Amino acid sequence: MDRQGNIINPSEDPKLSKETVLNFYQKMTLLNTMDRILYESQRQGRISFYMTNYGEEGTHIGSAAALDPSDLVFGQYREAGVLMYRGFPLDLFMAQCYASTDDLGKGRQMPVHYGSKDLNFVTISSPLATQLPQAAGAAYAIKRENMNRVVICYFGEGAASEGDAHAGFNFSATLECPLIFFCRNNGYAISTPTNEQYRGDGIAARGPGYGMLSIRVDGNDVFAVYNATKEARRRAVAENQPFLIEAMTYRIGHHSTSDDSSAYRSVDEVNYWDKQDHPISRLRHYMLAHSWWSEDDERSWRKQSRKMVMEAFEKAEKRLKPSPELLFTDVYQELSPSLNKQRESMWRHLQQYKEHYQLDLYDK
Repeated sequence: MDRQGNIINPSEDPKLSKETVLNFYQKMTLLNTMDRILYESQRQGRISFYMTNYGEEGTHIGSAAALDPSDLVFGQYREAGVLMYRGFPLDLFMAQCYASTDDLGKGRQMPVHYGSKDLNFVTISSPLATQLPQAAGAAYAIKRENMNRVVICYFGEGAASEGDAHAGFNFSATLECPLIFFCRNNGYAISTPTNEQYRGDGIAARGPGYGMLSIRVDGNDVFAVYNATKEARRRAVAENQPFLIEAMTYRIGHHSTSDDSSAYRSVDEVNYWDKQDHPISRLRHYMLAHSWWSEDDERSWRKQSRKMVMEAFEKAEKRLKPSPELLFTDVYQELSPSLNKQRESMWRHLQQYKEHYQLDLYDK
């Protein structure tokens, strides 16, 4: 699909139904709306941290749609759309970012570190690239179980410079694991552009060196991403081998709310990708050309999606924070003497200096 939403090669048109394409579009735009509201929430001091997905929505939805719900996902930290496509509700996105009592992680993770056992999405952790060798191990276990499942592991081109990437690639290839490595090459590893990140031909070119099949795909074309991931999954299951996908896209937003990207790239560069080559715009053009969408539909959906996000946002803000008692649970079946001592010390401290802690905001 080109930038105007025209299918370039009819033989590669996935010929998805109207309902499927509408779902793609609504998930991509809902993610975009959630990003805008939570980004502003952090700027207002309501949450501590946030990372947007602007410009990379096509890589999330296109790949997620090509997977089976039973497939295991290892994310990096910019794959919220994958979890959204699988059915993770807005209430739980908000609960995680606000660390409320509804949070599945009980408030122990920083914002955007989502996870869902029910949706086969392994909880995100901050250290870069640790998920790659973990994904190789999980895929090897799945292979031994012979369960017709795959593992997909998302990472950025910056993470591919970590030693863990080498370990993950090599283990998965030598052990012949049903694993899809999905690299989101969005142009920047925080502030480091790709021309300073590597001298070779990107990430896909590394595949043959490990004995892996690889492909480079236009990450802003949701259909191209879907096709590539679907074929990678087929081969991973049928042939028990890893597959490397490099999706070329662009990170329109700052790396995170701790970053100011104007220090290392121009506004004109960002505007070009936002206005001229955005995955959401491409899909909208496609839908308009097929008379599956209209300007009235657009206005109505934008209003509805914002209302949905704001309702979840307002609900999360009113919820209590998890009890401080949870700091000491879920690791040991019985607390050790040293942890018991720390727990008692914490409660004494909170009682002694309770005027400095808003304990009424926490669950009992």
